[in-house]
Amino acid sequence: MWMTVMFDLPVVEKAERKAATEFRNALLDLGFEMSQFSVYMRFCTSPAQVDTYCKRVEDALPQGGKVNILQFTDKQYERIVSFHGKAKQPANKTPDQYDLF
Repeated sequence: MWMTVMFDLPVVEKAERKAATEFRNALLDLGFEMSQFSVYMRFCTSPAQVDTYCKRVEDALPQGGKVNILQFTDKQYERIVSFHGKAKQPANKTPDQYDLF
């Protein structure tokens, strides 16, 4: 399964920028990778692991802004169509479940 965390956080005040940066760093510390600015993804091996990481993301939430967590299957992940500029990127591959590094 895959998790996507999408967020729109206020960054007008210095404290808001600091909170947004701390949230992004927390996502990276939890093993998420940045897909796009304010969109982070993580592979999970089971629905129970998704639930665990949802709770961890919830614990890291800043005060303001909006955060959405999407969950989807490996097959749905493989069907993502991506472009870099006008160049279509190769299809995403699901990582092997037993990869440790």
